[in-house]
Amino acid sequence: MESICIITDNSAQFPYPNFPGRNLVKIASLKSYLGQKQNPEQWKVQNLPPVANEELCPKLVAPTIDEFRQLFIELGNSYRQILGIFLSSKLNNCCQNAELAGKSLHNGCDIQIVDSQTTSASLGLMVQTAAQSIAEGATLIEAEQRVRSLIPPAYAVLCIPGLSYLHYNGFVDHTQALVGEMLGLLPIFTLEEGLLTPVEKLRSHRQITEFFLEFLDEFEDLQHVALLQPIKTPAPDANLLKEHTQKTFPSTTFSTHTINLPLATLFGPTCTALFVLENGDKNKQGYFYT
Repeated sequence: MESICIITDNSAQFPYPNFPGRNLVKIASLKSYLGQKQNPEQWKVQNLPPVANEELCPKLVAPTIDEFRQLFIELGNSYRQILGIFLSSKLNNCCQNAELAGKSLHNGCDIQIVDSQTTSASLGLMVQTAAQSIAEGATLIEAEQRVRSLIPPAYAVLCIPGLSYLHYNGFVDHTQALVGEMLGLLPIFTLEEGLLTPVEKLRSHRQITEFFLEFLDEFEDLQHVALLQPIKTPAPDANLLKEHTQKTFPSTTFSTHTINLPLATLFGPTCTALFVLENGDKNKQGYFYT
């Protein structure tokens, strides 16, 4: 029997897909309900409309407590310990369901759950850090501590024009979504302690790039910068952001990611985001490939 495995959700995006310990990582699927159906075949990210309506009614649904309980029982047949690292509990109830399921089991398997307070590439980086540390001999407690130490220095800024997607997932009311989309606004949000918080309204896609550049300039030292891009709509200039990052933070790694179905269901397919991890004492904050 193996010692430790890691479980995360499919909103995670990995900047380094072939990281050490990748075989230890299991994925719990958040279900995209679109048009009252779960993951219909015709609904891929590129097919999602920029504006949602009652017919589409997008909603991201977490595995239930019972589904997590069954998953933990199955993993407990092969692993003695499980470390769960999930997207922010303020974005989805995946983390709460996993925690409740873990507390209800008494099968001798040690289960620890971490609320990452983020998603996408930042969640992926946390999972990679845990997997690498376990592959190199860390205990469950040590791996959990390394992940938790990455939560405070992880920041995110998101441009979410598809306010109707936020509405159907319970973040804004119908009037806010309707007015914002009618005016063609480009609202900017941050993740503050895992909570989606509005901070600015932009008018042009050029302003998004400028806002992201100003956001990067707020930091003195960064470990990693990740750009989340939509498939069809204009996105910030990735090359410009990468060049600026390399010039300002020469040792910082940079990755780009295309929005996946769980994130598009939650934020809409036109969402663009920047996820950054501030540098610090590597002995406290974990480590990444450079």
